[in-house]
Amino acid sequence: MATFDEIWARRYENPKYRNVYPYTEVVSFVFRNAPQKPRAETHILEIGCGTGNNLWFAAREGFSASGIDASETAINFAKNRFASEGLKADLRVGDFTKLPFDDCKFDLAFERAALSLTTRDGAIATVSELRRVLRPDALFQFSLYSDQDSSFYRIPDDDGSVRDITVGQLQDGQIRFYSLNDVRELFREWTIERLKLIQETDMTRPERVVHSYWLGVARNGSADLKS
Repeated sequence: MATFDEIWARRYENPKYRNVYPYTEVVSFVFRNAPQKPRAETHILEIGCGTGNNLWFAAREGFSASGIDASETAINFAKNRFASEGLKADLRVGDFTKLPFDDCKFDLAFERAALSLTTRDGAIATVSELRRVLRPDALFQFSLYSDQDSSFYRIPDDDGSVRDITVGQLQDGQIRFYSLNDVRELFREWTIERLKLIQETDMTRPERVVHSYWLGVARNGSADLKS
């Protein structure tokens, strides 16, 4: 079972999936937590970076930006955009369960649902890799689809993913939905600094569709190990 959802390789061929502006929570995370050193020496990583909209912001602000995505179409789009604007970033096509970066390289990292679009084993492997490439005490922001979402309406497959979804906002592809215990287990070797359950209800639909996700920040290192 693939750790990468192949549907995205096709979706990025459609311009409507090519985001060009950063998400607010990413901007806030970076500005709030960037270390006190020159921006050019502050290394930021996004896993599942897609078309590079969040890294575009980081590069424009002078940070050293890196990203990885399994979609060659998305990465090529990002590279062309960055080049046209004179921006630099290390953008790679690859599997984020095996990060092609040096140990202790990054000061900050983030993702937006990438860990929800891979399998249970894929998520575990990725988080282990993030621990390796992040500096000690570095922060990682995650956004994981919650098991309170309307699209989580049946038992997952053996790899923890739900496929062929026809209910709610999250349809098609493979999606893993996280309970609170799932979040705690995934980051059991980290310190979870912040965690919110965000829910949005579409009141225009008679079935009251709920989109629900966890937004959190984890520190690279266990609180138990520090005590």
